[in-house]
Amino acid sequence: MEQKFCQSCGMPLTDEILGTNADGSKNEDYCIYCYKDGKFLQDCTMDEMIEHCAQFVDEVNKNLPQPITKEEYIGQMKMYFPQLKRWR
Repeated sequence: MEQKFCQSCGMPLTDEILGTNADGSKNEDYCIYCYKDGKFLQDCTMDEMIEHCAQFVDEVNKNLPQPITKEEYIGQMKMYFPQLKRWR
């Protein structure tokens, strides 16, 4: 099965953290931290979302063979985020 990622913050999606549509059904594109009841929870720019996500670099590093710095993580997100549905 192909891993899906939140199309707003890039977090890996599992059934437990899927956001919700206005009718209460699960949304397959966004996580619960970004999308609830058919609306985005943050009114922000892509750069603001990147800054917000960068504070979780320690959590990201737990799954990496070699840790990256916050600056490296921001650089990677600046290349990745424009490909996400919300920021296209």
